[in-house]
Amino acid sequence: MTLRDELLQHLLAHSFRTGEFTLASGRKSNYYINGKMTTLDARGAYLVGRTFLAMIADDVPDAVGGLTLGADPIVGAMIALAGLEDLPLKGFIVRKEAKGHGTQSLIEGSLAKGERVVVVEDVVTTGGSSLQAIAAVKAIGCDVRKVLAVVDREEGGREALKKEGYPLEAVFTARELLAAVK
Repeated sequence: MTLRDELLQHLLAHSFRTGEFTLASGRKSNYYINGKMTTLDARGAYLVGRTFLAMIADDVPDAVGGLTLGADPIVGAMIALAGLEDLPLKGFIVRKEAKGHGTQSLIEGSLAKGERVVVVEDVVTTGGSSLQAIAAVKAIGCDVRKVLAVVDREEGGREALKKEGYPLEAVFTARELLAAVK
């Protein structure tokens, strides 16, 4: 079984649910993908981290990161695995709002102007979380290369990101997950 096949099975077993749900975007859905149920599991984190590292292997950025909370376990998995391979990859986390004490940082992690970054997500729906993370790192002068997602729900996120000039590379689409559960 390939890593991708195993990740699909992991997502279906741990993250995919049917029912009536309200998404972060406010939209209603008859299915929900809680990516954190996969990314906060040891094997799931490994599968996502390894898959994402393979997706950036031809052009390793300086850093990977995204909006808290969906990006947090993905970033941890990616930089831990990168460390095992001696890849000089840093991580960063974008807060939903700047902290009100200490350095009052919006971004945790060491990023500098001009660094090449890839934004990571568990699930992309409208692209709002990715665009929020992109805006934060662009404000300090980073070069955002692309967005990686475990799942693209195919609800406008890819188009919203493309409109702003950022390609989305997803491991799976919602259509693939839905077809796999039938």
